[in-house]
Amino acid sequence: MTPAPPVPRSAAEAAYLAAHVSMIVPVALSQRAVRAVLRRDAPPAPALVRRLEARITELFARDLRNVREGGYPEALLFQFPLRSYLRRVPSLVRDFPRVLSRRRRGAYREVPEGEARNYPPYFRRTFHWQSDGYLSRRSAELYDLGVEWLFGGTADVMRRQVIPPLTRALAGIERPRILDVACGTGRTLSQLHAALPGARLYGLDLSPYYVQAARQLLAHVEDASFVVENAEAMPFQDGTFDAVTSTYLFHELPRNARRAALSEMLRVLKPGGLLVLEDSAQYAESDDVAFFLERFPEDFHEPFYRDYLKDDLAAMAREAGAEVRSVEPIFVAKLLVAQKPLRDHAP
Repeated sequence: MTPAPPVPRSAAEAAYLAAHVSMIVPVALSQRAVRAVLRRDAPPAPALVRRLEARITELFARDLRNVREGGYPEALLFQFPLRSYLRRVPSLVRDFPRVLSRRRRGAYREVPEGEARNYPPYFRRTFHWQSDGYLSRRSAELYDLGVEWLFGGTADVMRRQVIPPLTRALAGIERPRILDVACGTGRTLSQLHAALPGARLYGLDLSPYYVQAARQLLAHVEDASFVVENAEAMPFQDGTFDAVTSTYLFHELPRNARRAALSEMLRVLKPGGLLVLEDSAQYAESDDVAFFLERFPEDFHEPFYRDYLKDDLAAMAREAGAEVRSVEPIFVAKLLVAQKPLRDHAP
C-alpha cells in the first residue's frame, strides 16, 4: 500500500510525510509476508485498496491540518519512538512463531494462570493472539510496536485525533482533569500532555503491567495519576472530570460491558463535560472498509468484534444519555465526540 501523500506546505510537513511514507512500504511488505504465512487466498480488490489508500492520505492531511489549526503542537508529528521500537523488533520476531502456533491451535485462553482468576472472563484471552494477552510485562513491552505494525505506522497519528476536540472544549478551564479509560501503555496520555501541559491527567486500565508501563512513560509528568481498575466500575466520584477519552476499548468488550463502561464514563464526567471516543470503524458509516473490518477478527483473536461492528457507537452513547456532537471516519477508525448534558432531562 503506497498512498499518495498530501502536498506539504513546509519543510517540517515534507519531513513528516517522507517519514511516514517510507515506513508504510516496509510495513506493507511485511504484512503481505504474514498473510502468505497465514495462507490468505483472497486479496482485496484493487478498488478496495485504492479506497484504503485514500483514507490513509486523508489521515495524514488531517494530522497536518490539526497542527495548522492549533489542535496540537507540531512537535507531536515527530514524537515517534523509533529507536525504542527498533530495539524491540527482535523480541517481536522471536515471539511470532508462538503467536502463529497459538492462532493455529485456537489457544485463546493461554494466559498466565495465576493472574487470570483476578479478571472478568472476557479479559482472560490472548487478544491479537499476543503472548500472555494483557497479563505480563513482556506483553506490555511489545504491545505498542505490534499495534504500530498493525496500523502501518499510523497508531500514534490515529490516537492523537482525540486531542483537537479537547483543545477547543477545555481552552477556558484552568488545569482541567482528563481521564483516559483503558489507557494501556500511556501513548494517548503522553500526547495529551504535549498538547495540554497544564492538564491533570488520569489513566485507568485493568492490566497492572500496562499501567506500570504508562507510569514509566509519564514519569516526568507531575500531574499524572494511574489506577488499576475495571472501566465497568470506576473508583471515582460522580462529576470528577472535565473530559473523558478512550481509544480502542469498546471493540474488545462484550455488549453488556460496553454499556456499563460507557455509563461509568458519563457518570464521572462533570455536567457539560466532553466525552471523546475513538475505536474501530463500524458498519454504520464504513462501507468503504467493510472488507478489511470483516477480515480483522479472522486474522486476530477479537471475539466481540463482529458484534461491535453492528452495535453503533453513536446510538449507544445517546442511549446512555450523552449528547452526540459529531461522528467522523478516520482511516479504519471512527471518532465520536459527545457531551454530558448540563442537567438531567428527566422530569
